[in-house]
Amino acid sequence: MQFGLYAPVPHVTVGCAPIAASVAGAAAPLPVGGVDPAFDFARDLLLEADRAGFDIILFAERHLGADLEAWTLACAIGPLLRRARAMVAVHPGLWRPEIVAKMTTSLDRMVPGRVAINLVTGWNVEEHRMFGGDALIANNDRYVRAEEFVNALRGLWRQTPYSQTGEYFTVEASELLLKPATAAGPEIFTASRAEQGLEMIARVGDWWFIDFDKQSRTSDEYFEGARKSIESMRARAARHGRKVRFALNPFIAFGAGEADAMARVRAVLAAPDADQRKIIERLGPATLSGCIGRPDDVRARLRAFAEIGVELFLFKFPPSLAAVREIRDEVITPLRG
Repeated sequence: MQFGLYAPVPHVTVGCAPIAASVAGAAAPLPVGGVDPAFDFARDLLLEADRAGFDIILFAERHLGADLEAWTLACAIGPLLRRARAMVAVHPGLWRPEIVAKMTTSLDRMVPGRVAINLVTGWNVEEHRMFGGDALIANNDRYVRAEEFVNALRGLWRQTPYSQTGEYFTVEASELLLKPATAAGPEIFTASRAEQGLEMIARVGDWWFIDFDKQSRTSDEYFEGARKSIESMRARAARHGRKVRFALNPFIAFGAGEADAMARVRAVLAAPDADQRKIIERLGPATLSGCIGRPDDVRARLRAFAEIGVELFLFKFPPSLAAVREIRDEVITPLRG
């Protein structure tokens, strides 16, 4: 059983004063000698998570926003970590695989051997257009492009020179003279619910952030949907002679019971601006995981998910040092025995 968290950046974070302060001051110069408060907070939080026994950190990417750039943040903090892996987001609609292969290899040798890719097939049309890419949001070719991107990464990591001919990425005798820290190379994590996306994951993905019926109304329906999704992906991957591992993004919170835990969450997530309210709305399905309530009940739910095949829990929670320590005490230490 592995445990992870998001690096705190504005587009995935609510209820966090240092992130709010960073956003408020993002369009102005820093005071002389000052450091962006988002970086100071992220460094302190993620080093505490590393000490607490977390296994992986997702550095989510948002170019159109006040977020610190994901690869820059990961390269600043990753080498300070002692156990946790750095999973960095990549949008194939914005990057060439040759560049990402070199960036990944560089970080992987600095960490070392503890880097992963979070492959994002894209949904933010405005961001892609503004930063010179194409989200292909109405075109299932985005999954063709993503698969070509992964194949190019792995080819570049494993052989030199490397060539491939594709509809979106043609690589001509590219020489990557710096290889990853391990022969296997970084793993590829991704998420999709579209039929073509699921097939792409079955063919080239290492990990799937599972998706299921968003109409679930109870935690039991949520669990059953997750179980069926895992069974389906196992069958898909087997048809390609492969195995895919499974991760889940539950929202986690503790209290005397579910109602008490939710009351604590709502108190922290009181969000006056529209962008933060959107983040809270996106948390909706994740709160049905059954990982909100008494610590004993949360641990039982995590064990149940592990029994059906979930190996990684990438927790969503309002980030704070106290929250990291609480998860350590109530989940990581007890479940690792």
